[in-house]
Amino acid sequence: MAMMTYAQAAVLALQHEMTEDANVVVIGEDVGRGGIFGQYKGLQHTFGDQRVIDTPISEAAILGAGVGMALAGLRPVVEMRVVDFALCGMDEIVNQAAKNRFMFGGQGRVPMLIRMPIGIWDASAAQHTQSFESWFAHLPGVVVACPATPQDNYAMLRAAMASGDPVIYMEHKTLWAMTGEVDVAHQVRLGQAHTLRAGTHLTLVSWSKQVHLCMSACEQLAAQGIEVELIDLRTIWPWDRETVLKSCAKTKNLLVVHEAVQAAGFGAEIAATAAEATGCRVKRLGAPRIPVGYAPVLEDQSRISADDIATSVLAMLTPA
Repeated sequence: MAMMTYAQAAVLALQHEMTEDANVVVIGEDVGRGGIFGQYKGLQHTFGDQRVIDTPISEAAILGAGVGMALAGLRPVVEMRVVDFALCGMDEIVNQAAKNRFMFGGQGRVPMLIRMPIGIWDASAAQHTQSFESWFAHLPGVVVACPATPQDNYAMLRAAMASGDPVIYMEHKTLWAMTGEVDVAHQVRLGQAHTLRAGTHLTLVSWSKQVHLCMSACEQLAAQGIEVELIDLRTIWPWDRETVLKSCAKTKNLLVVHEAVQAAGFGAEIAATAAEATGCRVKRLGAPRIPVGYAPVLEDQSRISADDIATSVLAMLTPA
């Protein structure tokens, strides 16, 4: 075990991958100097500028080059800086990376890790604060991962690199400095959720930064005698139906919490699946359908707090 930040865990995972396989390359803007969050710090010094490659400011070119590299036998890690910028290269993701294996009968595969930092980033306004995991969950041909801890950012990044398919890898912008223990021997499977707390009154499902706020809400509720089962979904697609549905069948209540806009968010898919399979009572809690404001008072309108989560749980468990 070693204590490290979320960003350092990602660097260590990439360092191990690049040491073990010379076909692993990194491409993107500012990756040579370590990336804007330090998620590539020291890698160009160790592996050289032919494997950690700085690119022009063109997301379409970066993603297109990544697809070509993957089809040619490399294992590219493609950096988008923030998820919002990936919108400039959506054709390469949607029509090229995601479809290739299907359209060509498996003759070509795109083992490509696309890093897209998500979420509200203090005072970054509407074009740098979005969470688009539901967009990519809707896209056949890609895996979607959202690690919430340093341990998961290490283990899930390595699992994503080994998957052999394009992975949309979404790290929350405000988690980079978070510290935690990392066991480099610990392995995870993509599509496997993590039950963080056991409980009997209600199932609470979340991912990414919101997991930590959910944990705070669970602690508040436990002081009132309410035991909530908290599940970190970790992988948005494929998602761990078995773990979630087993919990919902036990508690008979499900609350799904995400930072993304609630309307058409991935929480709706989880809620609908659970209601159909178990008949449990369901509720979603997400952001209002508004752009994230720059001013703190406006930005706060898009945030889901631990108090909001606890209040939603109490409302579900209070008889009408």
